[in-house]
Amino acid sequence: MRVLAIETSCDDTAAAVVSDAGVEASVVASQDLVHGRFGGVVPELASRQHVVQILPVIAEALERAEARMEDIDAVVATYGPGLVGSLLVGLMTAKGIAMGRGIPFLGVNHLEGHLLSALLERDVPFPFVGLVVSGGHTSLYEVHGLGQYRQLGRTRDDAAGEAFDKAAKMLGLGYPGGRRIEQQAKEGDPRAIGFPRASMKSGGFDFSFSGLKTALRQYLLETGAGGASLSDICASVQEAIVDMLVDNTIKAASSLKVRTIVSCGGVSANGRLRQRLTQQASSIGAEVVFPSPGLCTDNAAMIGFAGRWRLLRGETHPLSLNACATLPLGGAA
Repeated sequence: MRVLAIETSCDDTAAAVVSDAGVEASVVASQDLVHGRFGGVVPELASRQHVVQILPVIAEALERAEARMEDIDAVVATYGPGLVGSLLVGLMTAKGIAMGRGIPFLGVNHLEGHLLSALLERDVPFPFVGLVVSGGHTSLYEVHGLGQYRQLGRTRDDAAGEAFDKAAKMLGLGYPGGRRIEQQAKEGDPRAIGFPRASMKSGGFDFSFSGLKTALRQYLLETGAGGASLSDICASVQEAIVDMLVDNTIKAASSLKVRTIVSCGGVSANGRLRQRLTQQASSIGAEVVFPSPGLCTDNAAMIGFAGRWRLLRGETHPLSLNACATLPLGGAA
């Protein structure tokens, strides 16, 4: 089965062709230049840009796969969670293709795509603890198999990637913030400033990054130009975010006696997170699997993988399926 996959949940316009042979083509058009001057994603601009880019991106994916639209057996698209305007562009495009060609259509959960992205490159043993960490999502899942997800924890406020972006904006580094902060942090001391690490009183696996954001703002107001160097501030902010991500993930894996951890989503491309999570997992006898950087950020290959698996099980959706900005994945712990 040859599947055309579309992903437009936020600000990347992506299309891929996935088949028995694997990922035949994957194309991603970034909107970083569009949103950079605003210091973050502007939803209305994102959806408008998707309208401009979606058909050329699909055409390029088909060309790279040496395929025509007539060679496609089914079409899948992300239908949530994400920015509703952005989701609708990809979803309606997929429906139009499915209706025009008379082929099956399926909506895919964006979070499921991320959780399964590592399986595009290697076998991953079940069960595993999955950390989905990006600009819009920070959640922990217990994954017992394809389609078997249990949410262990989630952010109570900002996502980790959002915290990076807001910190970068305060520091005048621009967008995307995570990459800018990581670059500056390479020359800094991660222990220079003791920014707070949130810990849930309930003892669960939820996250919170708003306190760090407030602490950074307060630090900048109090110290002005007389504070630590920019590199030290960035290294300290990054270390605080990484500490919270690593601590909860290792606690969850230890509690469940799981020996495989998958870290996925855009923030999983962060080198310090990869280093720290790998070190801490080793101390409890666990292995960490990271998708390659191109599969960490939003892409349609992961949507195609998840969607194709469900199509092969006989699942489809009616063309009446709507976008859902807050679409959940799995039951709560």
